[in-house]
Amino acid sequence: MAANLQPRKLREATQVFRHGGLIAYPTEAVYGLGCDPLNGHAVERLLRIKARPLEKGVILIAADFSQLLPFIGKLPDKLLEPVLHSWPGPYTWIFPAAKNLPRWLTGAQDTLAVRVTNHPLCIALCRSCASPLVSTSANPGGRRPARSALAVRRYFKDELDCILHGDLGGQSRPTRIRNALDGQVLRA
Repeated sequence: MAANLQPRKLREATQVFRHGGLIAYPTEAVYGLGCDPLNGHAVERLLRIKARPLEKGVILIAADFSQLLPFIGKLPDKLLEPVLHSWPGPYTWIFPAAKNLPRWLTGAQDTLAVRVTNHPLCIALCRSCASPLVSTSANPGGRRPARSALAVRRYFKDELDCILHGDLGGQSRPTRIRNALDGQVLRA
């Protein structure tokens, strides 16, 4: 997967990230749309082209757990253990949000959805950007998530700044979402 990624294209995507642009990339199950989580204009633009309400919040993906630490609140070790055991992998967890996190990330909640990805291209992108990425499925609201770069292009035409081509991670459905505080499955 990541072996197919040309270094030039990764540099391009990193520059797009740093300049507040939008990137599409393959994830564990579908193509995702991403941007810098600390750039409110980029996140708002992403939500607008997806027709996704701000109140829903977003997911952040990261190359490793340390990239997520500035964005999440503390959890007791006994609650953190199953989360860390599931990562890296196709498991998204809802954490208490760090204090003063921008509303464009949390939406109407005081929580944040996060994942340490095991997709090699996503890992390479997060490492190259030295940051987690906002990651939401590449589809306009109410449409099926894109499973190819071509489908992304058909949905969004020229509204994206960079599309990374690559293989999906082999999952048939978007990642499971669980609450880290109680283990409750919110999306199977």
